[in-house]
Amino acid sequence: MRLHELKDLIRVIDESNIQEFKYEEDGVKVVLKKSAQGIVTIPATAPEPAAKPAEAPAKPAAEPVAAPAQPAAAQPAPTPTPAKPSTPAVSVENDEELHQIVSPMVGTFYRAPAPDAPPYVEVGDYVTEKTVVCIVEAMKLFNEIEAEVNGEIVAIHAENGQLVEFGQPLFTVKVKK
Repeated sequence: MRLHELKDLIRVIDESNIQEFKYEEDGVKVVLKKSAQGIVTIPATAPEPAAKPAEAPAKPAAEPVAAPAQPAAAQPAPTPTPAKPSTPAVSVENDEELHQIVSPMVGTFYRAPAPDAPPYVEVGDYVTEKTVVCIVEAMKLFNEIEAEVNGEIVAIHAENGQLVEFGQPLFTVKVKK
């Protein structure tokens, strides 16, 4: 499903009496649910790619994405800040042990579920495959980004409120084997 098709579908669901819509094609599942506030949520999953070499960039399309229903007022639109890493570069002897969590879309990066809430993760935190590490907001949809691997957060590459690009590294995780 292409982005413009998804936008059109969201608009149609939002303007209709439909409360929930499910669609699956080629292992990609899209679920649209209307909350009491009228905000649409989209949890989407895609199959993991087969084995990939360590030096190949991660495939953002394989990132599981879930969007919790939150009122738009819960996340103020901050002024975008220039891209700069919030942690120093990480020196690891074996690069094969590192996994980069990348942004699956263009949007605004949030480290916490609300401005007054603590961040989902900090450098040094242990994460599992299903640990939510951040939110990327796109088109008023708040998409939870999961770690996808078990390991330790060793670097955070984006600032809270920063605009991020498709495929941009957000975190580096030292994978636990």
